[in-house]
Amino acid sequence: MGHPVVIAVDAMGGDHGPTITVPAALEALREDRDLRIVLVGQSAALQPLIGNQPFADRLRVKDAAEVVTMDERPQDALRKKKNSSLRISIDLVKEGQANACISSGNSGALMATARFVLKMLPGIDRPAMLSRIPAHHGHTVMLDLGANADCTPEQLFQFAVMGTAIAKELDGDARPRVGLLNIGEEDIKGNEIVQQAHKLLGLSTLNYIGFVEGNDIFGGEVDVVVTDGFTGNVALKSMEGIAMMFVDTLKSEYSRTPLRKLAALASRAVIEGMRKRLDPREHNGASLVGLNGVVVKSHGSADAYAFANALRVAVLEARRGVPTQIVQLLQAEAQRAQDRSCTLES
Repeated sequence: MGHPVVIAVDAMGGDHGPTITVPAALEALREDRDLRIVLVGQSAALQPLIGNQPFADRLRVKDAAEVVTMDERPQDALRKKKNSSLRISIDLVKEGQANACISSGNSGALMATARFVLKMLPGIDRPAMLSRIPAHHGHTVMLDLGANADCTPEQLFQFAVMGTAIAKELDGDARPRVGLLNIGEEDIKGNEIVQQAHKLLGLSTLNYIGFVEGNDIFGGEVDVVVTDGFTGNVALKSMEGIAMMFVDTLKSEYSRTPLRKLAALASRAVIEGMRKRLDPREHNGASLVGLNGVVVKSHGSADAYAFANALRVAVLEARRGVPTQIVQLLQAEAQRAQDRSCTLES
């Protein structure tokens, strides 16, 4: 599997809380003998769901008296819920007792608390939300997906560095292709911020291929797509909606007549394969990159299968030391920029 890692799980977060997070954690422990999990939450709610497990030595419960609700304001959660399962999970990463944490709770509260507790990596202004989008070649890494509605050109450049590090470490791409999302591929397209980011990326040693459009996200010609959080979030929700509509329409059309139902049976393997590739549960788990620690956000309505997939993302990022890789790549880019400046001055 890999070297031992400890994951702190906010067991009370999300729409369904322990009924989802506990079974997912137990399944992850069954399949990975080098994994250790700390379930953070109200012991009375967690213990009955744990039962007697053969891997009890790799699972412990950390009691948390409070729960951050899904509609709670981030600033209230940060100031008033210091004993919440969400806060304690992040504190465990800060204290070195866990290598990563995962929560399906309040997104704003998770981001605000993680940023306050863990702080930013050196050279990174803001954290970004990153996820993997299904594409022809497997998936495309995309960020930001909602953490930052407005970004500077420098921040978009930082997102590109972080996305590159993720693609390198998690997907094994030696030179991941980076694209900047725009309304056209021509150099004259886009607003001033996008244009300035385009220039910064063009001067870098990243494998920057230029502007890409929305349809390029899925085409297999780019591995990392960079955009601001407003555009990224709208794009992500649109993708999820289209995928759901496509699957539902397929089911509806195949069930219209007895003949079509027979055709559906004959095509069952194809339909199931398509459903699995487009199923958002398969790609659950958004990384909050740029923080001095690994934090993964699961969808609030995730079932146990989806939450387990998000947990695997946290395990992989922890094992690969993603924050360290981001810092090293950013420092290398800064050094190259400085060397280039010195060369021009001389």
